[in-house]
Amino acid sequence: MKKRAAIIVLDSVGIGCLPDAAEFGDNGAHTLGHIYAQRGMKIPNLILLGLGNIKNSLLPSVRFPRAAYGKAKEITKAKDTTSGHWEMAGFPMSVPFRTYPNGFPEDLISEFERKIGRGTLGNEVASGTEIIKRLGDEHVKTGKPIVYTSADSVFQIAAHESVIPLEELYSICEIARAMLIGDNLVGRVIARPFSDRNGEYYRTENRRDYALAPMSDTILDGLTEKGMDVVGIGKIEDIFAHRGITTVDHTKNNHDGIESTIRFLKEGRGDLIFTNLVDFDMLYGHRNDVEGYGAALEYFDRKLPEIISAMTDDDLLIITADHGCDPAYPGTDHTREYIPVIALIGRGKPCSLGILDSFADIGATVYEYLTGESWTCGRSFLNKLI
Repeated sequence: MKKRAAIIVLDSVGIGCLPDAAEFGDNGAHTLGHIYAQRGMKIPNLILLGLGNIKNSLLPSVRFPRAAYGKAKEITKAKDTTSGHWEMAGFPMSVPFRTYPNGFPEDLISEFERKIGRGTLGNEVASGTEIIKRLGDEHVKTGKPIVYTSADSVFQIAAHESVIPLEELYSICEIARAMLIGDNLVGRVIARPFSDRNGEYYRTENRRDYALAPMSDTILDGLTEKGMDVVGIGKIEDIFAHRGITTVDHTKNNHDGIESTIRFLKEGRGDLIFTNLVDFDMLYGHRNDVEGYGAALEYFDRKLPEIISAMTDDDLLIITADHGCDPAYPGTDHTREYIPVIALIGRGKPCSLGILDSFADIGATVYEYLTGESWTCGRSFLNKLI
């Protein structure tokens, strides 16, 4: 049978602050540890694989883990989705995207308003759920989209779906994407549509991300150039600006992303299956919802045996994350953390991977497994798995 690989990104499931976390205001953050301390978690399958055996996991360990386990540092001086995924795929950024802690320049906003033919509200650092609650009524009354950012390099545009239809909101985002380059470089423009129910505003699942294409090749480019089928599930296609991906299933939540991953594995499709499970970050981390976050991890854990059962002995599975978003930590932004790395081929070869020097070690491992060749950066740990 042919070799395949699957990377499942548990979006924002960090495993303890990085040594430089204080520079980001995140000293002491620990997404997994704080969730476990506050509510406990029934995640027996992840624990059996070795999640709790990772150094400083703050989770229960087992005597005989069933997979290779460790954690990885991020070279890129950032804590956002785009840089995390790009580094994981073999492209660490030497200069991170610009952030906007005081909002966007007034001349930029004025030009943006001129191009879209509407005024705007907000232009501040804010929580997405909080700002639509605070400015939603004014938006509905005036038709002005709500613009906001965070500690990450994002230009987010929120609009009620009955006030600015989805296609118009997406067009507005495309205008912003074209503007946010050069001196005003932003990693992602994000459409944040919302609606209302029983007098309360809530964000819908019709989010769309507009990222830049990576400035250098990733393993996705390398694999597609060799004629391999790279499957992007969830927002993977958006993160890589549709580059290096040959098959897309743009799922919108964890349930659908997990089911799609299982389906591709069972059907023997794809050489690399690259999945992002967004709910941990979008629904729970940014909303400081410890209970919901823990429940989502428990749901993934219940589905994990089905994922592993769908694999063949020649399939490589890596479960990891892209940054932290500690729901128990002050604020609602991402947190600068190590990411867990759980890896197995077939029935697995248990071992400690220790602390990996870069997220790029994940991409280097996948690339070597599928091609037999070394990637341009990152250190493969394949020799520890086979």
